Amino acid sequence: MKPANLIFILSDEHNKRVLGCEGHPIIRTPNLDALATRGTRFTSAYTNCPICVPARASFATGRHVHETRCWDNAIAYSGQPASWGHRLMEQGHHVAAIGKLHYRETKPEANGFDEEILPLHIVNGVGDLFGLIRDELPRRAGSLRLGPEAGPGESEYTRYDRSITDETVHWLKHSAPKHQQKPWALYVGFVSPHFPLIAPQPFYDLYPEDKVPWPEMYDAAGRPRHPFIDAMRKCLCFDEPFDEPMVRRAIAAYFGLTSFLDDNIGKILRALAETGLAQGTRVVYSSDHGDNLGTRGLWGKSTMYEESAGIPMILAGPDVPAGKACDTPVTLVDGFPTFIHALGAKPDPRDRDLAGASLLDIAQGKVPQRTILSQYHAAGAITGSYMIRHGRYKYIHYVGLPPMLFDLDADPGERNDLARDPACRETIAECERLLRKVVNPETMDKLARADQRMHIEKNGGKEAILRKGTFRYSPPPGAKAAYY
Repeated sequence: MKPANLIFILSDEHNKRVLGCEGHPIIRTPNLDALATRGTRFTSAYTNCPICVPARASFATGRHVHETRCWDNAIAYSGQPASWGHRLMEQGHHVAAIGKLHYRETKPEANGFDEEILPLHIVNGVGDLFGLIRDELPRRAGSLRLGPEAGPGESEYTRYDRSITDETVHWLKHSAPKHQQKPWALYVGFVSPHFPLIAPQPFYDLYPEDKVPWPEMYDAAGRPRHPFIDAMRKCLCFDEPFDEPMVRRAIAAYFGLTSFLDDNIGKILRALAETGLAQGTRVVYSSDHGDNLGTRGLWGKSTMYEESAGIPMILAGPDVPAGKACDTPVTLVDGFPTFIHALGAKPDPRDRDLAGASLLDIAQGKVPQRTILSQYHAAGAITGSYMIRHGRYKYIHYVGLPPMLFDLDADPGERNDLARDPACRETIAECERLLRKVVNPETMDKLARADQRMHIEKNGGKEAILRKGTFRYSPPPGAKAAYY
């Protein structure tokens, strides 16, 4: 396989079902759909953690959350373990980042980049300290703003994404030609369609409020009950002020932000073609996690349901099968070996224990069916949660609480939890055995809580954190976080 440049575009909070190429009935994503047509779409792609900072640490390092020990949005990546960027730089490849990274701070060389352009990192180098508190989950009052503010308009996030697009187009036209001796790597991090759910008017207007689909299992009587999910609803109280008009505005805005994201990606892909770089460049599109988008009365991320833990993943370019839908499970940790493989770098012996595989090999059918892992120890989690995808089954393990089991072939909407079905006991036992081959849930739950307690004390103690409050989302460069 001939080495080539690689652009990896990572959005934020993109529900994988909200894509035209995934069969969504009304969403307009022509640029991502075209990318999928000329490449391979991974239909069983997952985040390694359904919240920003841990997911991005796993993407950087190719290691699971319990290996990086970046458990939540306050404990961020700061250069160790080594990233794919470090490995590429060691071999003379130029590595650039534009946009959201969500690491501890701006230190390009330490973070694994030759340059960081418009980087967004955790707030003040400390991030969301509220998410560390898990002995008694604090109510996150800022969540109450999600529905009331939803609608058309501009936000600091939409302005930030436009700047990221402009900087990326400029980099392709003016910087990329300077790095022709070896293939280069470019990471582009957008924030859309992450809340606030405020979409630019032309994109919002694509989705009349009375035409957007109503969320599945939204009505109170139809929402599934589980101790983990019930506790999360109380902590992440997004849905409490919602009425029907708010729900419809929120969904219309999310769809509008998704089309806005697609439009920005289209500008990058056009610049790639106009500069003559397209023939020698592979492109990956994915997201750090999904969004529940009202399903089961849940908004935001943080659950192991498909809407939240599932992510889009598309690969296109030289040597990539065109028009293919690949059902082999993949995750963000597969990004590390993909960068090494795509640029023709030499694998480092220090990375032989990484869990991932190259998306190029997976797309070409060279990797057999595999079991993948996602886990969560952050805001709203009364206990550690772990998910594996094993064939047709998704198994969710909660430390100290009943598990969940879904047959995604028969029940893609995850309406029927099979965990209490006596006929599924062997399947549950096999899934738990496979989970424990990768991670000991109880041991890592204790380690996460111990690390979080240390971090709480380091930052003045629980009461000081509660008094200060927390913010809803990390602001872009130059903006300040609003605390609630």
